[in-house]
Amino acid sequence: MEHVWREAAMTTLLAEHDNCSLFVAGCASNQGRFYNCFDAVVLLSAPVDVMLQRIAIRLTNPFGKTAEERRRILADLEAVEPLLRATSTTEIVTTIPVTEVADVLETVAREAQPRPAWGPASDQPELGRACRANEP
Repeated sequence: MEHVWREAAMTTLLAEHDNCSLFVAGCASNQGRFYNCFDAVVLLSAPVDVMLQRIAIRLTNPFGKTAEERRRILADLEAVEPLLRATSTTEIVTTIPVTEVADVLETVAREAQPRPAWGPASDQPELGRACRANEP
C-alpha cells in the first residue's frame, strides 16, 4: 500500500502555522509536492544493522519482525533512501543520543533559510500560495 500525505490537510497546516518552527515527520510518495514549503528537509538515517536491531527490539510496532517484512524494509531502504538523501538539506545519522538529534534539529530549524521553490511543488501554484500565506 502506498503512503501519501493528505494534501488538503497538509496545505492547511502549512498555511496556518504561526511562523514558529514546525516539524513535519514522515515519508510519503507525494512529500516532494511540499518541499518548496519547507525551509529544511532533514533525513534521519541509521546504518542498516542499527535499524534492524532497533526494529527487532521495539515493542510498540510489530512490523519488521518477520523475515519477509525485513526483506521489504531492506528493499525499500535501498530504493528510497538515495532519493531522500538527494533531496534533503541535512542528514542526521541517528546513532548519536536522541537529545543530540533534537539539538541538531533545533539548530537546523534556527539556521534554515527559506528555500526557493523547486521540485514537483513548483507545478502546484495553489500549494505555493498556501505556503507563502504567512510571509511578511
